[in-house]
Amino acid sequence: MNDLHGIIFAYRENSDLRELVQLRNTCSVPFGGRYRLVDFALSNMVNAGIDDVGLIVYTSYQSLLDHVGSGKDWDLARKRGGLRILPPFSFAGKHGGRYRGRMDALAGVYSYLKTIRQDYVVLASGDLAANLPINEAFEQHIKSGADITAICSDTTYTDPRLCNYFSIDSQDKIVDVAASPSEVKGDVASLEVYILSKSLLMSLVDQCAAHDVSSFSQGVLLANLGKLDMRCFRFDGYIARVVSVAGYFQQNMALLDPGIRSDLFRPDRPIKTKDQSNPSTYYGPQSESVNSLISDGCIVEGTVINSILARGVRVEKGARVENCILMQRASVQEGAVLRYAIADKNVRVCQGRMLMGHGTYPLVIAKNEIV
Repeated sequence: MNDLHGIIFAYRENSDLRELVQLRNTCSVPFGGRYRLVDFALSNMVNAGIDDVGLIVYTSYQSLLDHVGSGKDWDLARKRGGLRILPPFSFAGKHGGRYRGRMDALAGVYSYLKTIRQDYVVLASGDLAANLPINEAFEQHIKSGADITAICSDTTYTDPRLCNYFSIDSQDKIVDVAASPSEVKGDVASLEVYILSKSLLMSLVDQCAAHDVSSFSQGVLLANLGKLDMRCFRFDGYIARVVSVAGYFQQNMALLDPGIRSDLFRPDRPIKTKDQSNPSTYYGPQSESVNSLISDGCIVEGTVINSILARGVRVEKGARVENCILMQRASVQEGAVLRYAIADKNVRVCQGRMLMGHGTYPLVIAKNEIV
């Protein structure tokens, strides 16, 4: 698909994720053991045949840069186009040093937008875990003649205050918009993924900049209701948007369900991530692993139950890990017990320690901590 360009908004910082975003932004938070949240947006675009992707960042993006690199693992390392990291050089110092919304972010990379070679653009969040058929949505967009196509879900997938709801007619045309309501309103929830022409996007960015409007909801959806032909494309697959520590824990644990895994990680639309060429996982003779996702490069000599282990994790002899998420190179030493906990990268739980959280309020151990 050579006529569609991808823009990923990867500048979001969600303070409700507490220790998980101390040293990274939301889009680079690990998910499902081997992946980062941004992997889903990148893979969705590549699976749709998109060759050119712009990644809009602002602060705390070193971890994100380390992960995506040149885009090679997504086949986006190209001499012409490919993956472009878009820092806020032309925006620095404005409005208190933060993007207030998507239109601010697009205005901040305006010079990049002018160089887009394709006639159409897909705008997507970098913190949404979903396997989206963007090519199907684009085909519908062209056939319907719509000005804007929004990918939507019939189910509520996150806090209503963090998304938009649409009322639609029998032709899936958007007839009303509820922007960030306190409760569910409308027929479908927007996944905040939109397809529109480059020319329309440029005019909308100009219009919003001229009136100092930073919000896509206010400046585009509400301001043009009844003026532009806006339609929805319905998506019925699994969706996860991480907005809190408890939600992050539950959405990761949901991946232990084979049905959810098969829906999110489809062979026809593979989710790609950074290749680390790890060796196979080693299981000791007295080890036990029950209903867990364990990545390559782990050493498991103790007991792991209902847990997700990222690459390079070590669970020593006599250690017990239950209902936990352990990120890269975390270590649980001999005799230690960990229940309902999230251990960030390089965490070390020392010998004999016992740490316990709860399913609704998991314990979080920050990156590089020694307990």
